[in-house]
This record gives sequence, structure tokens and C-alpha cells, in this order.
Amino acid sequence: MPLLIEKVSATVSSDRRYNFAVSASEIIKELPRLSEAERRAIREGLLEIANQDGDVALCNQTALDGALMLDGMEDEDARRQSG
Repeated sequence: MPLLIEKVSATVSSDRRYNFAVSASEIIKELPRLSEAERRAIREGLLEIANQDGDVALCNQTALDGALMLDGMEDEDARRQSG
């Protein structure tokens, strides 16, 4: 099923304005060409944008809390098995 997403416009630089449209599918196609650091920066930016939505932020916090609880349980289990 093809990805159906609207084109987005962007403005670059305050003294020079470039108006270009890039579809999400074009952006996704370019991701493998980026370095790991560039992809990490993009993930962080997307997470920051997503967290502006209260429901998304709550979901992310709940997932993090669950992962931390699981880590604690695994650590405790490992201590019991070694001791």
C-alpha cells in the first residue's frame, strides 16, 4: 500500500528564502543515506514534536516507566540467581 502523504513546504535561511516541497515518502527514501548521528537527531526532533501532544507524552512516559520497572525486575532476578 503506497504511503499517501501531502507535500510540505519549508523556508531556509532568513536572508534567502527557498520554497520547496518534499513528500514524506521522499524523506523516508533519503533516510538510509544519512549518518547514524543525523538519524538520531531526526528521531529526537520527531520525539520532541510528538511530545507536544499530551496524550503522546503520557503514552511515552508510561512506556518508559514500564521499561524501567522491567529492568529493575530483571536486575533483581539476576541478583537472586547469582546469590
